[in-house]
Amino acid sequence: MQPFVSTVTNKLDAKGRVSVPASFRAILAAQDTLGIYCLPSFSSPALEAFGSALIAEVQSRLDHLDPFFSEDHDSRAQAILAASVFLSFDDEGRIHIPENFVAHAHLKERVTFVGLGRKFQIWDPERFAPVERQRLDQARKARA
Repeated sequence: MQPFVSTVTNKLDAKGRVSVPASFRAILAAQDTLGIYCLPSFSSPALEAFGSALIAEVQSRLDHLDPFFSEDHDSRAQAILAASVFLSFDDEGRIHIPENFVAHAHLKERVTFVGLGRKFQIWDPERFAPVERQRLDQARKARA
């Protein structure tokens, strides 16, 4: 499966719509996903986004847990599946980001898509800039 790569910033319109980068849409189309699965990040003021391949991996891990007698099943399913929404593409390759997701990620006029392999994140560019520097510094230190 082709990974999500690159960092792209696009305009968020007044109606909460943003164009998903064409390269990301191509990867999603290869997964037979006509939109994105999206949920608020657990650790950042960002959104986690992914296609059918990753949601299938999550479901596969859940399949190994008893759906009725496993608290672990319910907590994992709620954290990912219950918190996720599916955002369909319009005819122009845009998604409409729900208001509560816009608020969580503090999105304003521009949105940055950050490719992270099996998933990508959606950030406010100003909030992402220091995170990007921190992640690069951390990667450099890990290399040493």
